[in-house]
Amino acid sequence: MFRPLTLEEGKFLVKLARKAIEEYLKTGRKIEPPENTPEKLLKENYGVFTTLELYFGPDKTELRGCIGFPQGYVNVAKAVIESAIAAATEDPRFEPVKLDELSKIVIEVSVLSPLEELKVSSPKEYLDKIVIGRHGLVIKRGIFSGLLLPQVPVEYCWDTVTFLNETCAKAFLPFGCWMDEVTSVYIFEAQVFKEVEPNGEVVERDLVREYEERCKGRSSSSHSV
Repeated sequence: MFRPLTLEEGKFLVKLARKAIEEYLKTGRKIEPPENTPEKLLKENYGVFTTLELYFGPDKTELRGCIGFPQGYVNVAKAVIESAIAAATEDPRFEPVKLDELSKIVIEVSVLSPLEELKVSSPKEYLDKIVIGRHGLVIKRGIFSGLLLPQVPVEYCWDTVTFLNETCAKAFLPFGCWMDEVTSVYIFEAQVFKEVEPNGEVVERDLVREYEERCKGRSSSSHSV
């Protein structure tokens, strides 16, 4: 199980993401990691995604932006600053976040393990290797590539086939592309920290448990994201 950070380090990253967005929206300035940044966050390089959601209540949120880096290229603290600002201002699906919206937004930071390509003799083997709630997916074919974080199938109660198909769609490839030999399938894990409410308590999500509780007895359905 990929859990490189403590809860306190995760809380620090989420608060850092909020501070980075707020400062950028106020002044256009990108902050640097502060002096009290935990040492590990300045040394370790992991992929990072920041997700922003409009908050309407404990069980009702709406995506407002999500951008990140699948593979680590700078330290985690710096990557969170960059991805948070990008999620707020550069997600092509949304208008840039306005400063007065921040009080209505919950922030989630996902720290990613390195990508691992799945080598199989038959595509059916993917169904045994991918665990909903534990794995995120990247699908690549030629110039096309799509990524879905591990929390996405949990939130939609997808089964593994649907998860694979939707990752194909994210890559602008047809459903079932994962069954073709020319398609590469990668898995990764994520440690996910999220505000319970805007600027509120930060918790670490247990996605496997969430999937079991949310989706038990429910059939999977297909959604485009």
